[in-house]
Amino acid sequence: MSWRPTYRSSKFRNVYGKVANREHCFDGVPVTKNVHDNHFCAVNSKFVAVVTESAGGGSFIVIPVSQSGRLDSHYPKVCGHQGNVLDIKWNPFFENIIASCSEDTSVRIWEIPEGGLRRNMTEAVLELYGHSRRVGLIEWHPTASGILFSAGYDYKILIWNLEIGEPVKMIDCHTDVILSMSLNTDGSLLATSCKDKMLRVIEPRSGSVLQQASYKNHRVNRVVFLGNMKRLLTTGVSRWNTRQIALWDQEDLSMPFVEEDIDGLSGLLFPFYDADTHMLYLAGKGDGNIRYFEITTEKPYIQYLMEFRSPAPQKGLGVMPKHGLDVAACEVFRFYKLVTLKGLIEPISMIVPRRSDTYQEDIYPMTAGTEPALSASEWLSGINRDPVLMSLKEGYNRPNQLVFKAPVKEKKSAVVNGIDLLENVPPRTENELLRMFFRQQDELRRLKEELTTKDVRIRQLELELNNLKNVSPNNV
Repeated sequence: MSWRPTYRSSKFRNVYGKVANREHCFDGVPVTKNVHDNHFCAVNSKFVAVVTESAGGGSFIVIPVSQSGRLDSHYPKVCGHQGNVLDIKWNPFFENIIASCSEDTSVRIWEIPEGGLRRNMTEAVLELYGHSRRVGLIEWHPTASGILFSAGYDYKILIWNLEIGEPVKMIDCHTDVILSMSLNTDGSLLATSCKDKMLRVIEPRSGSVLQQASYKNHRVNRVVFLGNMKRLLTTGVSRWNTRQIALWDQEDLSMPFVEEDIDGLSGLLFPFYDADTHMLYLAGKGDGNIRYFEITTEKPYIQYLMEFRSPAPQKGLGVMPKHGLDVAACEVFRFYKLVTLKGLIEPISMIVPRRSDTYQEDIYPMTAGTEPALSASEWLSGINRDPVLMSLKEGYNRPNQLVFKAPVKEKKSAVVNGIDLLENVPPRTENELLRMFFRQQDELRRLKEELTTKDVRIRQLELELNNLKNVSPNNV
């Protein structure tokens, strides 16, 4: 490979991956067997959320980060969806709020109590319906509170304003299923990759496509913005079906200015970019290894650093935000690896070896914090702001002043020929059809019992009325 022979001095040249001890892993987790290409895992400084295998409907579990070890087989779940859960994401500003999307065409917002779940959670804070087919991707806005993006198999992206609980914009420029989406640092641009082999850069508030390209030598699968470098990185496959990465100028997608072949395996490559250290991590679905590179503004642009190897294949990976890392151990990135065969969540820390015990300012610059830079209405009016930065030097003690308030929504109905279309969403899978059939059977049984009870009560009242009529003339 072209980057390996070149040598360049870098403070991240010796970064290594360290797997947590068994007692710090999460064991006995029924990780989903769904083949949808997603991470199925979301992490913040309080909780680890993982999509689980379940019979009927979709569910995910939420485990406090500190509660490692073996999980109870009856551990409570978030199980309000009627179809398989396809994606979950934590709110970057409210650490107890998580969004999920599902095959049941809905996006739901959940509020996890402090300390985690004590019983199954079925009632969501918000239920968002706007897609006509299953919803495969969700993404929070990086700087504005209460803005959520969702991409469905109806080829549409909806922008939700959670302050009112309604979609405020529909982006309808894709001609096939959307494979991935990524927002830039201030959330003013949206990049998408699509099954129609097109890479697009979109202005989300207007929905206008600023740049789009299809490059025959590189079929794009995943796309990610590279911080403030005004560049995009994509993973995909070459015309010879080798796994490949490509670097693009976000203002000119006519041709990538770097293409590098990775290997000949078939699993999807997930890119993870750390804007603070300019490090790129590549993890293949079904692989056991994680490669990492340093991205620079000068040639060769992509500098290979090292590779973390493991025999256990990964189903998906969650990433801990910066403020949840162990600064004292010089930890610059942490993955939570899902191992389906073992039912295991395995933390993997990426560590910069340093001899000094003091705070290393060169590897921990000011980073995006947990305070929103602007409100949903401000962003929708056209204002852009960079993230509110915070330092990791004094540890992380965030004052808990923000409170997530869900809008109170009146129940809407769309009645056609006496049938509420929103209440009676047609089933799309065999499981949904069976669930709906058994639900209707239970409802019919309940109504019959209620009807029988009322018939008995009517007869009793009629008898009492006749008795009163018979008694009245005698009294007269």
